[in-house]
Amino acid sequence: MEMQTTRSVTLSLIERPRRLRRTEAIRRMVRETRLSVDRLVAPLFVVEGHGMCQEVPSMPGQYRLSIDELVREVRELHALGIPAVALFPALDESLKTPDGREALNPDGLYPRAIRAVKEAVPELLVITDVALDPYSSDGHDGIVRDGRILNDETVEILARMAVVQAQAGADIVAPSDMMDGRVGAIRQALDEAGFVDVAILSYTAKYASAFYGPFRDALDSAPRHRPGVPPDKKTYQMDPANAREALRELRLDLEEGADMVMVKPALPYLDVIYRVKQASDVPVAAYHVSGEYAMLKAAALNGWLDEKAAVLEALTAIARAGADVILTYFAKQVAQWLQK
Repeated sequence: MEMQTTRSVTLSLIERPRRLRRTEAIRRMVRETRLSVDRLVAPLFVVEGHGMCQEVPSMPGQYRLSIDELVREVRELHALGIPAVALFPALDESLKTPDGREALNPDGLYPRAIRAVKEAVPELLVITDVALDPYSSDGHDGIVRDGRILNDETVEILARMAVVQAQAGADIVAPSDMMDGRVGAIRQALDEAGFVDVAILSYTAKYASAFYGPFRDALDSAPRHRPGVPPDKKTYQMDPANAREALRELRLDLEEGADMVMVKPALPYLDVIYRVKQASDVPVAAYHVSGEYAMLKAAALNGWLDEKAAVLEALTAIARAGADVILTYFAKQVAQWLQK
């Protein structure tokens, strides 16, 4: 038997939240979180060579770029209003050593890339990665000895590495290694070298996540499978089950002089972003990582998701959780979408 509606019904309601959802104009006017190009950072991969533009197989639309192609790309990003790029070097295996000494070479690929970007677009902020894994023949963020990651010996190299990057023109150095005490050591080294204005964006809560796979493909920076090398990074990156621990890391980083702090990955850790934001008096960044990018891209390419709608929703959620700055491989696309 079909139900028939024979009369209109009006409930006696004082509050009707749907009033403020009735039209697009109202929704725009009362919107609580606004995604802006101003908060976007574009991660970019750089390789040796000329005219090189190698697509990363697990990251459709992302490329390893030679310096000349990198310069062309950053000019386009700057024209779109993106304020910063984060550079990551993909080195030839022959340059990788157990101590990552290539990280200290002032004429290496990375410093040359930094200088090229700053010469081409001086106004664009360059954020550099301070960690040994792109330079390590063991594929770890620190020095490996007898199956262990050495903390203090690694920190000494990281501090010198940050100075090399600052000398090349880095605006912000970003230690992603998760060694204890590295922020303070880097701050001291930068100040002693005269780089008091170079800021530190600390990877404060970097989790031992399964979402980094495509990034490690791009840089060939995964731990090597051989005796004496830890098979993963769980002894220094955080346990995905922990949230309070992030606040301990935050306290230490702030005490050591971090100017900005980061949570990585982003979407699976919105609760951590929120907690860090509530406890922090410095800007909070979140890294929408390669695995998050790859999932959305794959779904979009297969027609399973509306790419634009899904990406904007995801990044808005990250901002809503408390991220002031978002590193995302979608930065260029989002900047283009926001212009329309």
